[in-house]
Amino acid sequence: ERQLVESGGGLVQTGGSLRLSCAVSGITFDDYAIGWFRQAPGKEREGISCITSTDGSPHYADSVKGRFTISSDNPRNTVYLQMTTLNTEDTAVYYCAAVVAGWFDPLQPREYDYWGQGTQVTVSS
Repeated sequence: ERQLVESGGGLVQTGGSLRLSCAVSGITFDDYAIGWFRQAPGKEREGISCITSTDGSPHYADSVKGRFTISSDNPRNTVYLQMTTLNTEDTAVYYCAAVVAGWFDPLQPREYDYWGQGTQVTVSS
């Protein structure tokens, strides 16, 4: 069974940090790219970062560039999103998703095939 499970969300103050984890099972990890997305109430789902385990080249949305870092632990089939200097605009449900690595738009949600259930991140002022 293909499964992506996010963890690490929570409540943090402005300026704080969190690390999200995405544990992947049921797919060949090296064949897939893993993306992180977020959706705030009343807003569309936004692609924020993506990594391919084979080449490790990350992609970031401008809104998080310089503050968020994506990384991959291949032996553990886990992708992390380290988030720093958080602000209230980062409050959202965060999702990870998987797509077969290849030619695709790394930050476009419709490109992805498998999704986790999401984890809530709330940044208080």
